[in-house]
Amino acid sequence: MANTLDNLPGGVAAAITAADWDKLDHREARRLREFGFDVGATVEPVNHAGLFGRDPIAVKIGRMTVALRRSHARVFEVDRA
Repeated sequence: MANTLDNLPGGVAAAITAADWDKLDHREARRLREFGFDVGATVEPVNHAGLFGRDPIAVKIGRMTVALRRSHARVFEVDRA
């Protein structure tokens, strides 16, 4: 099973190794690419909101912190840096 961004523990940096864009609406996929979410980018979850790790997940990418739905984070396969 591939390690996906939604399963990455907080504070652990990882590189995006694959993205299954077909799982997202094309507008959502375009928006995430505009934020820099694509193969080769380094990401780091910084916070999982709510009890039991529910949505959203705060993810640091570059100098930004972006809130992602868990279903969107699941699109990205990652490899710990």
